[in-house]
Amino acid sequence: MELANQQTISTQEKWFKPNLFDILFALFVIGGAAFAFHKFADFMDIYEKGILIGATPCIIALGWYWQATRTLMVSMTALSLFAIQLYDGSLANADTKFILKYWLSSQSAIMWMGVLYVFALFIGWLGLFRQSTFLGNFAKFLVWAGTCFGFTGMFVRWYASYLLGQDVGHIPVSNLYEVFVLFCLIAALVALFYSERYESQQLIPFALVVINAAVVFTVWYTVSRGAQQIQPLIPALQSYWMKIHVPANFVGYGGFAFAAMIGVAQLLTQTKMAKFLPPSTLLDEVMYKAIAIGFFFFTIATILGALWAAEAWGGYWSWDPKETWALIVWLNYAAWLHLRLIKGLRGMALAWWAVGGLLVTTFAFLGVNMWLSGMHSYGGL
Repeated sequence: MELANQQTISTQEKWFKPNLFDILFALFVIGGAAFAFHKFADFMDIYEKGILIGATPCIIALGWYWQATRTLMVSMTALSLFAIQLYDGSLANADTKFILKYWLSSQSAIMWMGVLYVFALFIGWLGLFRQSTFLGNFAKFLVWAGTCFGFTGMFVRWYASYLLGQDVGHIPVSNLYEVFVLFCLIAALVALFYSERYESQQLIPFALVVINAAVVFTVWYTVSRGAQQIQPLIPALQSYWMKIHVPANFVGYGGFAFAAMIGVAQLLTQTKMAKFLPPSTLLDEVMYKAIAIGFFFFTIATILGALWAAEAWGGYWSWDPKETWALIVWLNYAAWLHLRLIKGLRGMALAWWAVGGLLVTTFAFLGVNMWLSGMHSYGGL
């Protein structure tokens, strides 16, 4: 009888019935999309309009499935629109208006993202060792707040690029500075999702290690190279493919990076730190799901990249160093999933592999740009 009741509940959960708040959220998203279309349609090409229309139901579905993102979406939308209103069509206002200069200009908001992630790192680890629910929740709140500021900064940067000139304006995923910020945001969302899904605050401090490594790189890149400056797109990047290829790629990178940190946590279950950590079986499951979602999006990104290459260079594949290392990353995680799903491998071996996979992925993402030349050399340091 108990099993039958569980099956009935499981069947009922498959049928989503939107309530009043779900409907209001959907109307909010549709209204926001309509406002954006009305306000910024003149700045969009046909592909950007298509992305806006296509993203609307996806955002609604995400908000329905993961309700915590609703507050994030509403907050970053409100902050972004407020900042855009303060700009009043002039970049000069970023230096003269207090709220823009210290809080909501692109660079300021992204700075606050980094600051909040750093605080979350220390508070999260303190909460982990003290086994404090309060500190764990506070660290998670700081991650949500940092993510809100990060997305606000990215949206404001997108708007500010058009203030430099309509021919300069572009989605902010075109250089290492922008994609490192994007990586931080996606990795944070992946960590927040799985920590809430499995009710395990202990996952967040591990994710924050790799997120803050990216924050440190972004700060260094800003100070040493002035990378925060918005630059016009080079011809190779003036393509609608960039708008979907790069974000898909970084969902993959975010999933792989989070899985590597969970791999570290799983390895630590063999030490005295085990008492502070979730069960090894839970970590194994989270690591698998993070790699699976990362692999799915990385596969889509690779296909999109091949289509982009065919349009830009006349061929789907040219064994360019960036393409070759992307293939190596794909094969690495395909093998990982094969061993887990087909061969039934579990435990420490896959944890070590996930950690090593981050090194392979990091080289494909950053090392190729630094030490190898090719048709993707425009992404170099």
